[in-house]
Amino acid sequence: MKTYDVIVVGAGGSGLAAGLAAAQHGGQVLILEKRPQPGGTTGIAVGSFTAAETSQQAARGIADRVADHAIDAGQFADPQIECRNNDIMRAFFLQEAPRTFDWLCGLGLSFVGPNPEPPNRVPRMHNVVPGAKAYIAALQLAFQDQRGTLLCDTTVEELIKQEGRVIGVRVTAQGHSRQYHARRGVVLAGGDYANDPGMIAEHKGEQYRKIDGINPFATGDGQRLAQQAGAELVNMDVTYGPELRFVTSSSAPFQQWLPTRGWASQLMGQIARKLPNWIMRRLIKRLLVTWQHPENALFQQGAILLNQRGERFVDETVWPDREIATANQPDKIGYILLDGERVRQFSNWPHFISTAPDIAYAYVHDYHRLRPDITRLANSLEAVLQPRNLPLDRVRQTLEKYNHFANGNARDPFGRTQRTPPLRGGPWCLLGPAKAYFTTTEGGALVDQRMQVLDERGVPIPGLYAAGQNGLSGMVLFGHGLHIAWAMTSGRLAGEAIMDAHAAGEHKSISIHN
Repeated sequence: MKTYDVIVVGAGGSGLAAGLAAAQHGGQVLILEKRPQPGGTTGIAVGSFTAAETSQQAARGIADRVADHAIDAGQFADPQIECRNNDIMRAFFLQEAPRTFDWLCGLGLSFVGPNPEPPNRVPRMHNVVPGAKAYIAALQLAFQDQRGTLLCDTTVEELIKQEGRVIGVRVTAQGHSRQYHARRGVVLAGGDYANDPGMIAEHKGEQYRKIDGINPFATGDGQRLAQQAGAELVNMDVTYGPELRFVTSSSAPFQQWLPTRGWASQLMGQIARKLPNWIMRRLIKRLLVTWQHPENALFQQGAILLNQRGERFVDETVWPDREIATANQPDKIGYILLDGERVRQFSNWPHFISTAPDIAYAYVHDYHRLRPDITRLANSLEAVLQPRNLPLDRVRQTLEKYNHFANGNARDPFGRTQRTPPLRGGPWCLLGPAKAYFTTTEGGALVDQRMQVLDERGVPIPGLYAAGQNGLSGMVLFGHGLHIAWAMTSGRLAGEAIMDAHAAGEHKSISIHN
């Protein structure tokens, strides 16, 4: 049984940050990753880091206060969700975020912005260049420079405890069971459980079971290990989504072709900060059509949702019924159909298909140009349906029934009450396939400000720490850029704390309760 100072479970953003921070503080660190390569959900994100009082804000003359950010961060979620937020922990996190930002810049990462995102009162959203893969590359390279050990294709099956203390892990690697011992402790950084049907059904509701997670490998491993160790799990029913998203292209997004480390990445960051706004908007627009979801306004203005049989199956204007119903269609997919009137409408402000608020807006022709894999635009209905093998006769029947409702001559069989002009005449646009996804789940272990996992009595479990979505501690982090900021900040804090645990007194928990 090999022995290390620190073992980290998961090599996404939070896990790599935890491993690097521990190694920088003198630890012999092992990071274990079940996938063939590191990355996690961070590696497929856009890469925004939202924080106040940053050096980049100061360089642009933006006056900001963390206290103001704490107030603004509470305005993104619905009040019924926001009231469950751990206010003390979120305020602590936001206070630590600018230090993390400087730490990341010190690793050679480059950011553009900050950009505005209402209701943030000033620009706070820093976008990493060229994308979130840069976090993974920079952290992994720095970890290797610190002589850390990263093992992929290694699944952690259980935590090993001795006299109540977590002292290691049992793993499966290449079909063999192995054990690793940790002198200082174990950090859980395994991501969320958005793609674990059992956990979703248990905590969210059985009707959500068939909805996939945006990261197919986010299966709640860290939450499960924490629970087995006696941790208090909170907000397990709070999720970001479900929402419809277009299925991503099988080819690598453009930002994954770009250099993510070394002098080339730093040069690109310097160039990006000096680019005219119209060029940056064009680059960000390409990100928009890769990752963002179609706006509800598409359906409110009369677009309809079809399954592979060419039939409507739900009131398209109602969330989350729309997403639940889509997940129950053949292959879990749907297609959005627009007629000529909607194509013209969603080709100009203020009607857009997707958006990064106050930065860029993507319209029908942006999707046609940048995402031809999911966009069909033609004068005839047959021309847009044929490439997707949707039956023309059935779609015509569907349109006839819908237009009968839209004209006020019948009730909608799916309960839709909002009438808009009927769909008739080209150019027609078919967008899809689209699926219902959970972006992330907000449930995780309760931790203190040293990232120590707490049990149901609020007492630290010796030797066990958590970062990222595994240690979200009841926070609600809606809005762009907060999840990555938390992943990096909590990972840094966990790595620092676990190496300092003996000197500071491991069992002294700093309160995080409201």
